[in-house]
Amino acid sequence: MPLSEQEQRLLDEMERHLLANDADVVSAPSGDRALSYRNLIYGTVLLLIGIGGLVAAVALGDTIGAVGSIIIGVVAFLAMLAGVMFAFTPVRRAPGTTPKSREPRRPRTDDSSFMDRMNTRWDRRQEDR
Repeated sequence: MPLSEQEQRLLDEMERHLLANDADVVSAPSGDRALSYRNLIYGTVLLLIGIGGLVAAVALGDTIGAVGSIIIGVVAFLAMLAGVMFAFTPVRRAPGTTPKSREPRRPRTDDSSFMDRMNTRWDRRQEDR
């Protein structure tokens, strides 16, 4: 069943709004936890050390023997895993450093559905033209 003209315009407007605000949604901090740049750098360094250890274990496999190569490889893998976990684990912020929202939220005064509110907004915009 095809959409009516008004429904199609409303859908197009909602898509444009979502695309315009998508970066804001993705980068919005969630509560009192956020990624730390320091942890990202330390985690990346640990990841690179692990990759270097893994390459060294493969390159030195003949000289240090199979058991030594496996041990170095496992330790290097664990270092890489710890680096990734350390880099992307959010840290708790101090209580006063939570960023404020850009504009204050208006309290909702009516209990209408989402589509009713969208239709009302659309009608107001069409009347203003």
